[in-house]
Amino acid sequence: MKNINAGIKGEAALKVSENELAVNVGSGSLEVFATPVMVMLMEKAASCCVASYMENDETTVGTEMNVKHLSASPAGSDIRAEAELTEVNGRELVFSVKAYDNCGLIGEGTHKRFLVFGERFTEKAKAKLQ
Repeated sequence: MKNINAGIKGEAALKVSENELAVNVGSGSLEVFATPVMVMLMEKAASCCVASYMENDETTVGTEMNVKHLSASPAGSDIRAEAELTEVNGRELVFSVKAYDNCGLIGEGTHKRFLVFGERFTEKAKAKLQ
């Protein structure tokens, strides 16, 4: 990993379609933006934040997510997630994450990712099937 310092930021965005509604992803019965999709977008923002610092076969995987979904968003909303790297503890990376819709903040929390070597990590996971 290239030298990485706290303070860098990443972003990810989407427009809420029928595919991202709680009723359609199995996380509830309402036609509102699903919490698991918000979490996915926050993870994507964090992953994008550090992607250019990875070298060779390095990548990061999510290991912990602690968020609050503060406000509902209907289909058609534009959602933007932001991640800011707040701590670097060796291979563990800690982020502050936030999500916004057209009207403001809809979610916030913390997220941890861990630097791994892609091929070795994947092989270890596949070994569980043997």
